[in-house]
Amino acid sequence: MINRLILAILLFMGSLNLAKAQDPLILADTLLIAGDTIIMIGDSIIVKQKIKPIYWDKGGSFNLSIQQVSLSNWNAGGASNLAMNTGLVMFANYKKDKIIWDSKLTVNAGFNRQADRRFRTRKTNDNFIFITKYGRELTESWYLSTQIDARTQLLAGYRFFRPSGAELDSRNRISDFLAPAYIQSSTGLNYRKEYENKDRISLIASPFTGRFTVVLDDSLSNAGAFGVIPGERVRPEAGLSFGSTTDIGLMEDIRWRADLNLFTNFERLGNFVVNFNSVISMRVNKYITTRIETILIYDERVFIQQDTGPPRQAIQLQNMINFGLALDF
Repeated sequence: MINRLILAILLFMGSLNLAKAQDPLILADTLLIAGDTIIMIGDSIIVKQKIKPIYWDKGGSFNLSIQQVSLSNWNAGGASNLAMNTGLVMFANYKKDKIIWDSKLTVNAGFNRQADRRFRTRKTNDNFIFITKYGRELTESWYLSTQIDARTQLLAGYRFFRPSGAELDSRNRISDFLAPAYIQSSTGLNYRKEYENKDRISLIASPFTGRFTVVLDDSLSNAGAFGVIPGERVRPEAGLSFGSTTDIGLMEDIRWRADLNLFTNFERLGNFVVNFNSVISMRVNKYITTRIETILIYDERVFIQQDTGPPRQAIQLQNMINFGLALDF
């Protein structure tokens, strides 16, 4: 009220000075609305607008890299080929008062096409990961959170091999969309820290975790693939889990993003299912970037077919280095 009174006095004194200088007099009108005074000069009204709070932080990134090799009468040997790798990351984070809700979707796909083989186009990268987490603040950095982690692939996966004595390759289907799919729900304590430079670290430990392995393909479920009981489509488990999300700047224009998920069944405590995804992005300019992507998976119930001998437990490892187009939005 005092500020409004001072402003009215200044306007009145200014009008007197204008009158003494024989300039046209500008009169200040006042409007009285619900007991508040709004000063109007001519057709303009002085109003102090409230700043609307922003609860959502949304965005994402898209990357694409393409490599082509074309050979004709090339004496050094080799084969013409085309390789493509693409990825999409989208996120939506909500924060209001003591409530947080973070969601992230990651989709990657890659292909390689070679001219001199039977199955020319082969998949090199294919994963679909959706993670959403809802939490309520307990202290400044600690939350009670529930997280859902869903992972699968989009296209059929094949193992390529050449039978003894054959001149052409053969293949058999070893996976497909929702075969497998892994859905994990966990509730526990979540440590969450955000920094002014947009670095983020989140850790969640859950003593109450449900994990479901889904195999919707009949031929794979009948074979007992991915640890399901032969003929069954879902294998439920209960256990403990630990998850972490890291998004930090290592140096200027270099960022490291990583997701780690560990799960151990109550029946076999200490035998962990491991899912680790890491991306190091080195930005050259606004549109060009180099990415080093690493995916590591281990599940003792998944047996990997070997080139020789029977299937056995093994660490699944994928490593890619891409140089190409990158767009942030």
